[in-house]
Amino acid sequence: MTYTQIALVAVVIAITFDLYLFNTQLLKRKVFWTSYAIIVSFQLLTNWWLTSRNIVMYSPDAIIGLRIASAPVEDLFFGFALVLGVLSNWIRLGALDKR
Repeated sequence: MTYTQIALVAVVIAITFDLYLFNTQLLKRKVFWTSYAIIVSFQLLTNWWLTSRNIVMYSPDAIIGLRIASAPVEDLFFGFALVLGVLSNWIRLGALDKR
């Protein structure tokens, strides 16, 4: 599997967990998108730092080639999936503690 495929599968899984399995509905909340805007700006800065200095390198065969801030666009997909997944789980687990 390529990094592109893994990143896209991760996004689909995170969205499915948020909207259907955990039913946290973060994607429908303004606060999530505001938080994500802050997070993604730091992600882009970090990605730029690591990839422009060749600290992190990607095989051209594993990515589609489109880059943002010197890093493959797949990093944004994967980062989105991680943020959504963690926050959905955090809310779900917090709701369990209140029972």
